Formats: sequence, C-alpha cells, structure tokens
Amino acid sequence: MEGMEAYTDFAEVYDTFMDDTPYEEWADFIAGLIEKYGISKPVRNADCEKDIMKAGEPDNEVILASERNLVLDLGCGTGTLTELLYEKGYDMIGVDNSEEMLRIAMEKKEKSGSEILYLCQDMRDLDLYSTVGTVISVCDSINYLLEDEDVEDTFSLVNNYLYPGGLFLFDFNTVYKYETVIGDDTIAENRDNCSFIWENYYHPEEHINEYDLTIFAKEEKEELFRRFSETHFQRGYTLPEMEQFVKGAGMEILLTLDADTHEAPREESERIYIVAGRKKD
Repeated sequence: MEGMEAYTDFAEVYDTFMDDTPYEEWADFIAGLIEKYGISKPVRNADCEKDIMKAGEPDNEVILASERNLVLDLGCGTGTLTELLYEKGYDMIGVDNSEEMLRIAMEKKEKSGSEILYLCQDMRDLDLYSTVGTVISVCDSINYLLEDEDVEDTFSLVNNYLYPGGLFLFDFNTVYKYETVIGDDTIAENRDNCSFIWENYYHPEEHINEYDLTIFAKEEKEELFRRFSETHFQRGYTLPEMEQFVKGAGMEILLTLDADTHEAPREESERIYIVAGRKKD
C-alpha cells in the first residue's frame, strides 16, 4: 500500500471540516515545549533580534543563529498551525507533498503578509538549504508513513537537518486508536456548503487504517453539489516502536505525553507526543 498520496480535491474543504481543531492551543503548547526543551527562539522577539542582528555583513555567528531559530513544520497542510507559530515570532518553513494544500497555505500567506517559506516535498525525501533548530510534525502526518523504512528514512533526514541540540516534536495515532476507536467505523458530517462520509477499514495484521472519503461540495455561484472521493492509508504505531525509530535515527527521547491529557502515555492513549533531540556534537 502507498500511504503518501497527496490531498487533492479534499484540500478545498479541509479547513471547513477542521474548524473545531484547537490549533491555537496546539500552537501555545508547542511553543512552550520549544521554549523549555529547544534552542529556537522567536526571531521577531526584541531580545532575540539583539542577539542575531549586527551592523554590516552577517558573520558566521549570525548565520548560525538564524539556522538555530528556524522551525520546520513537516506535513504543514494548509498552513494554519504554521501561520500561528509565525505569529508567535518563529521563522517558519512549511513542507507538504500536496500542491493543493500548499496552494491554500500560500493564499493564507498572501493574506497575512507572513514570510513563511513553503516547499512541496515528500517527507521521505526532505531536502533543505540549511539546518533548522526545530522540526515539528503534528496532526498525524507521521501516520502516513506505512513502512518501517519510511519512518527510518524520514527520521534520519530530520536528524540530518537538525542543528546540534535541535528539537524534533511530533505526534502519532496509536494502534489502539485505529484498532479500538475508529477502525471499521463510519463518520459523517453535514454542513451547509459541504458534507462528507468517512468510512474506515482497519487491517489488523499491518496495523493500517484505510479510509475512504466521499465529499459533496457546493460549487461557487451555483446550487449544484460536486461529489468526489479520495482513499488514504495510515498506519498505527506503538510508543515502543516510535521510541526505537527515534533512537535508531540518532536522537534521544526527552519527553513522551498523551496528547489529550498531557500526562504520561497509557495503554489507552489514542495520540501521543514525542519530544526528541539531536545529540550535540
């Protein structure tokens, strides 16, 4: 199975159906973790600007400081969280493999006037122009990696592009969630201008959840609804599996949290945060 298909038609209605997602809370939580465990600072913070801005041409220290303060949003989607972190002062890069999702992110960038750099890339082939101080990947982007090799390649590249002492903060849906909570379940939602049917099919041997999305979206300036479908695959992981992938890539585990309670993960945790760091040279 191939899990990294890009969102296409669904990109147009993604934000509509994600409007109850607590992005502001996520941004506050992530910023707090970066401040506590990381090396990146908000670049539009007055104290930080004093550290990295000097008269004349930038020297090596200024260049290195600018890399330490870069934050990469891996699997950024339509850029909602990326924009919120930019508003907090972080120098942001957004990477996603869906041109359609990035097009919407670019529209938000144009509207907000932000200076976010967006790149259309598969996370398994991440290619940056410099190191970054922080990599984040949330909202189950990592679950689109279906094979061990996919996770190993991605985490290895993350470690490669992390500045020494840099932070890798990501979440993932667990086997428990797919197997017990949403596997083989159907979810439907109806809005004024669009509706969707989300059918889940869980494959227990591979720990892979297949979900078929059927969307009915109202055409602009018309009373007609267009129907389109997409199929996606996500793999559930256990905490020990993810910890092994992180360590195998050369990073160390700093913190693990249940995403809902922000306490230690449990067997019934549906989504887990891992905060990892690149070891200093």
